[in-house]
Amino acid sequence: MYQPLADRIRPQTLDDVVGQRALLGQGALLRRIIESGSIPNMIFYGASGIGKTTVASIIARQTKRKLYHLNATTASIQDIKAIIGELDTFLAPNGALVYLDEIQYFNKKQQQSLLEFIENGQMTLIASTTENPYFYIYNAILSRCTVFEFKPVEPEEIERAVTRAFRIAAADRTITVADGVAACIARGCGGDVRKAINAVELLANGTADGGTVSIEDAEQVAQRSNMRYDRDGDSHYDILSAFQKSVRGSDPDAALHYLARLLEAGDMISAARRMLVIAAEDVGLAYPQCISIVKSCVDAAFQLGLPEARIPLAEAAILMATAPKSNSAIVGIDAALADVRHGDIGDIPDNLKDAHYSGAQKLGRGRSYLYSHDYPNHWVDQQFLPDALRGKTYYSYGPNKTEQTARAYWEKVKGQQEKK
Repeated sequence: MYQPLADRIRPQTLDDVVGQRALLGQGALLRRIIESGSIPNMIFYGASGIGKTTVASIIARQTKRKLYHLNATTASIQDIKAIIGELDTFLAPNGALVYLDEIQYFNKKQQQSLLEFIENGQMTLIASTTENPYFYIYNAILSRCTVFEFKPVEPEEIERAVTRAFRIAAADRTITVADGVAACIARGCGGDVRKAINAVELLANGTADGGTVSIEDAEQVAQRSNMRYDRDGDSHYDILSAFQKSVRGSDPDAALHYLARLLEAGDMISAARRMLVIAAEDVGLAYPQCISIVKSCVDAAFQLGLPEARIPLAEAAILMATAPKSNSAIVGIDAALADVRHGDIGDIPDNLKDAHYSGAQKLGRGRSYLYSHDYPNHWVDQQFLPDALRGKTYYSYGPNKTEQTARAYWEKVKGQQEKK
């Protein structure tokens, strides 16, 4: 019977696990918990192929418990109840360890139904998810479980696993592996050990006895496989967040890197939308023309389409990353919104109310309004905020040249009128 190579070489001990040293290295918390034998309910969070299932299997083996492996895409609460029915029998003499893969696919009712089984200690639950558990798993489950995050495995770690996998895959044949093949696969799998092992199996099966696995074959197998991207998942928002923070931090190289990841995934729309936000939120009034330039670059990108669209989008990213920065606009509007939402609004002053209708003068509307354009420098001192907010400051000039120039101008204008 065929058994995938990834299953044949699955680690049997914690020391054999590739990567995850922060969790499983000597003295690490998860390792100490496993070695104690007292296993709590846990949630393993991380991408596919980085050791979550393997660690659950090792836990079951070391604690001498029967491992029940369920997948939330096909399992139901009835499957859980069937497992409970086997407890205290010869089928599960030491209790059950239930590994529930992709728990995010259980709806709220199904997740809540798990509570009665993990509350009374009848079973130990290890749930895994590729999505952020704090978004997809309900608080009642989260509060009863400890979350451990599994990270993508570093290429150096994966390369050692790839070398071992080639040795096992070709145990009954003579296969030569060209220099650089293992490193190519390790780099191309995006931290996914299982993907790397599957690539090894594919290359080994496609090489005749006495043949050589070439670097060209390895590159073909690894092509684009290192991209982890889901437009509705964590990776989408993580890349967008990193992109904006890189521009905000004035690092054009990092900005181009994250832009490239978005474009390579074909997500030009998200990149363009985020650029327009950055132009207003992070460059802002330090360079107010920036948003117009970025909008022109975005429009050009959509007219061109990929791959040419990468050029104006790169231009916009570099422009914003190297531009002076100011967040005075977003700070100002957020402060004003906070007051409005809190109910701090007050009545609009009568001199500002609409006076373009019959009877407005009788109501006092606009009677004392001063038309700014009738005065020197198109400004005259009068109250615009409601009485309840008189003297309130929402906007503070940023320390950049553009805003400081505006500040100096208005201080001069207002100072001249005050002298009169």
